[in-house]
Amino acid sequence: MHDVLDRPTPDYTAIKAKQQTAWSSGDYSAVGVTLQIVGETLCEALDVRPGQRVLDVAAGNGNCSLAAARRFCEVTSTDYVEELLRRGERRAEAEGLAMTFQVADAEALPFEDGAFDVVTSSFGVMFAPDQEKAAAELLRVCRAGGKIGLANWTPDSFIGQLFKTLGRYIPPAAGLNSPARWGDRTQIDEWFAGAADLAVTDRHFMFLSHSAEHWIETWRSIYGPLQKAFDSLDTQDRTALASDLNALIESMNVANDGTMAVPSKYLEIVATKR
Repeated sequence: MHDVLDRPTPDYTAIKAKQQTAWSSGDYSAVGVTLQIVGETLCEALDVRPGQRVLDVAAGNGNCSLAAARRFCEVTSTDYVEELLRRGERRAEAEGLAMTFQVADAEALPFEDGAFDVVTSSFGVMFAPDQEKAAAELLRVCRAGGKIGLANWTPDSFIGQLFKTLGRYIPPAAGLNSPARWGDRTQIDEWFAGAADLAVTDRHFMFLSHSAEHWIETWRSIYGPLQKAFDSLDTQDRTALASDLNALIESMNVANDGTMAVPSKYLEIVATKR
């Protein structure tokens, strides 16, 4: 109900190819490890138990995967960027955790219906371009009575506003919806309410850095989408983008000691499949 009827149909294949290039650039694993607490919190909210079959979708370098494996679950960690899975695999090996890693597209998961007790995604599936199909796949592979756990940035969060800022410089593909749509409670109700009982909690993750300038410089070197944005702009627009990002950070910064402490709101979603 949120789409206009004449919205053009995006070229999902081309979009995913560009996304894979972006996520493969930089060093997203350096970003991912800072978000580990979200995976732990989500597994606590899901009340995962030893022996449960857990699928982590768009797992990146495996925050939810590792959290579930630490709780003695049978974990399958998936992503469509193989290098990120390899980073997750190295983290699991370092901790002596047994897990399965498999390249998979969130919009076409290579698993049978109802194959898993728990399906998770932490700031991952929200980037799938065909959002309705991705939501349907999460439901499909979860068994009746099983749980789906998601952590999704909200539109008004720091990261949601970061997406909006980048969009002013690098317009999204025609017809493509914002990833922050996954952080809209009304949209989540629309995708899941008919097949699952929902519990939604507002949470915040704190982004910390020495300063706004330090955060921008660090993230433009490790966060693929931001790196690609800067690389595609001329000098004038790069300066303007950096200025806009600095203003965004300062507008949300709660630190009073000269450092950066920016809370970013996300929805913690636990959906129990009927």
